[in-house]
Amino acid sequence: MKRILDARAMLVLSMAVFGTLGPFVRNISVASGELALYRAVLAATLIGIFLLVTKQSIPFGKIKRELPLLLLSGVAMGFNWILLFEAYKYTTVSVATLSYYFAPVIVTLVCPLLFREKMGKKQWICFGMSTLGIVLITGIGDLGGGSDHLRGIGFGLGAACLYATVVLVNKFIKEVEGIHRTFLQFLAAIAVLAPYVAATGGVTLGGLNAVGWVCLFVVGFVHTGITYCMYFSALKDLPGQKAAILSYIDPLVAVVISVTVLGEPMTAMQLIGGAMILGFTLWNEIG
Repeated sequence: MKRILDARAMLVLSMAVFGTLGPFVRNISVASGELALYRAVLAATLIGIFLLVTKQSIPFGKIKRELPLLLLSGVAMGFNWILLFEAYKYTTVSVATLSYYFAPVIVTLVCPLLFREKMGKKQWICFGMSTLGIVLITGIGDLGGGSDHLRGIGFGLGAACLYATVVLVNKFIKEVEGIHRTFLQFLAAIAVLAPYVAATGGVTLGGLNAVGWVCLFVVGFVHTGITYCMYFSALKDLPGQKAAILSYIDPLVAVVISVTVLGEPMTAMQLIGGAMILGFTLWNEIG
């Protein structure tokens, strides 16, 4: 029982930390691809040190057949971050996060094609109502963001598609578990993002001020390295339904911070749309 409570506390904390990502990203004045690379490098460094200190070895001989899948998931993860960071630039943190949380709906829609799972009436209702929620947060009621606002939602939905890809690819990975999988995915992301950054502007860290440097280290070490380890450690000991429910702390914290701390506007229609995305997605996951 104590193990379950500890796992629940870790998942709650990790979801709450994930929900604070937006304001920190806003204070790091580098390109999104560059920030995604630094995030992966810092997180991989921290996890690598942890694996060395705890003397955990990665069984490469056992997992070599799944390395292509790990590479694919790492690539999707890295570019997923890029699109999410772009979404933060063009629309509010709350709308970007809610658009990003369309990912479980995409997974639900694609699973019947990949795994021959049937979609029942409930799944179609959840898909339809969550899609309507996306329509509502695009600006009915006039947020005043215009084309930039819609572009931000587009980036958020693009990030959701890539995150759904990470989830789906991970369903095929059987031999690599927990922190080892995360570490290898970060390495794969670095392998792809490094040449991408080199080709699209290179390193521009010299322009960061003190606040930017602090935010960069927080995003890399706290939001990624430490929090990902807590998240995957907690998932091992929690039933799927409890984990699904607690994961919605992330967008709720993001919305609260967006409205109360950053002072970003959110219309009644967008609140309804966000509630529809989260509510119907949650209903689908715990059914």
